[in-house]
Amino acid sequence: MTDNMRVWNAVKQPPPTALRTIQAGRIKGMTDVNPQWRYQAMTEQFGVCGEGWSYEIVKVWNEPLADGQVLAFAEILLHVGDNASIPGIGGSMLVAKESAGLHASDEGYKMAITDALSVAMKMLGVGADIYAGLWDGSKYKDQPPEKKQTPPPPPKPSPETVRPKSTASGDELSSLVFADAGKLKTAMQNTLKMTGLEIAAATAGFDLTTVDGLAACWADILKNREE
Repeated sequence: MTDNMRVWNAVKQPPPTALRTIQAGRIKGMTDVNPQWRYQAMTEQFGVCGEGWSYEIVKVWNEPLADGQVLAFAEILLHVGDNASIPGIGGSMLVAKESAGLHASDEGYKMAITDALSVAMKMLGVGADIYAGLWDGSKYKDQPPEKKQTPPPPPKPSPETVRPKSTASGDELSSLVFADAGKLKTAMQNTLKMTGLEIAAATAGFDLTTVDGLAACWADILKNREE
């Protein structure tokens, strides 16, 4: 009988030496996994890259933002054995805004591919305990951390105190800047879900329903990954 959890259980817990705590930004305190450990784990389970496992770059592209920053994205297929192909989409900063101005990275696409590989490898369980909140590099936790209870919303004001607001939504304003804001928003939302950062981003206060909010979230995540 095939043990469906054999690979998952073998690669779910990275060693403490492969972990790094993010020190700044809105995702401060979260754990990042060294990509090199992921490749080692894949090689231990499936063999040398190019023989037991491999990957294919489907496409790379970039999305400019209104403030001059540019996001880089990559889509890959992770091949394991003879038949399995696991998709992954990742992102990074190609042009980032810093205190001294805009800074272009010549490794933006490479980091986007690395991120896409990590997304695909999660489907095999690589580093699963980190993303499930069960392992922090020093000890196992009995259960995932409890979510903070959201306080009840304040009472709604009476109709007499409600003032008229602008009828232009964030998405309508964004459409003046991006030719295809809907496609960009969907790509960034899907990538957040695949990387497992959607809940953390929402908890950090980002508005994940608009292009501007998603762009700010990605800029914060990718900037802190590169530090």
